[in-house]
Amino acid sequence: MGHTIEVARSSVQTWECDQMGHMNVQFYIAKADEGMAALGAALRLSPRAQQSDHAMLIPREQHIRFHRELRPGAPYAISGGVIGAQSEGLILYEEMQNTVAQNVAATFVTRAEWCDVAFRGGLPLPVEAIAKAPDFTIDLPSHGAPRGLDMALPRRTPTLKEAEALNLLTTFRGCVLPEHCDRAGYMTTRNYMARVSDAIPNLIAQTSGQDRSTGRIGGAALEYRFVYRTYAREGDLLILKSGLKSVSSKTYVWCHWLLDAETGECFATSEAVAVAMDLTERKAIEIPPELRARLESLVVPGLSV
Repeated sequence: MGHTIEVARSSVQTWECDQMGHMNVQFYIAKADEGMAALGAALRLSPRAQQSDHAMLIPREQHIRFHRELRPGAPYAISGGVIGAQSEGLILYEEMQNTVAQNVAATFVTRAEWCDVAFRGGLPLPVEAIAKAPDFTIDLPSHGAPRGLDMALPRRTPTLKEAEALNLLTTFRGCVLPEHCDRAGYMTTRNYMARVSDAIPNLIAQTSGQDRSTGRIGGAALEYRFVYRTYAREGDLLILKSGLKSVSSKTYVWCHWLLDAETGECFATSEAVAVAMDLTERKAIEIPPELRARLESLVVPGLSV
């Protein structure tokens, strides 16, 4: 067996935090992407090692657990390792820790492919990467494994027409702007999560009538799963369709389909386990009975990632 290596170290900036007072989920993804680049370099997958910038590691599926919130100024470090490597791609593990408290803030499991930068087509993983992988190969820690989400095979790729037939809620509309994209004009992984995160206040407003800009009750994501289907490009029109998959006394599982508003094709599907949060006490609270009853009436049978 190999070992993990440090792949990122920095601190949480105020502008990375949202109305909940902690680092927004999109920035966890952004920092995991930075760590993946460093881990890729250790596997000799950097442009310098490959003597080419025509291919890169691209996430195809991710599972993220948020263990503890990180607030402005918190110092963190990310370590990374390899769970599996074969010619079709890599399964990578990253763990973010608060460097003072020395506790786990987030974990990431990413299935990544070696892809053509311009067209996003999958390429065979270079043999030198497969040869180096045992140096960093680890077992998935129990705290990085799924807890509240079913990791069964994803459903077939949905369409906007299907979302409308299920009466899923429209929770975001927007356009892919240049600042959302990488050098090849594709929307970055961070911005898939950002579009979902931006939609949540609308989702809450439509399902409970609450305005997230007022009051002491907010929310927090505990766990996410993303399946990246087709990569959005600069100028694409986005629409997010959301529905409730299940609800319990404290948690609810939302499902989101990110779609092309013009063609109806799907860019990504995701699921998230979330809790209501007392922003003063900084802790999860039970869903009030009347709200839970309303949410239960909104569950969409068979909805999945």
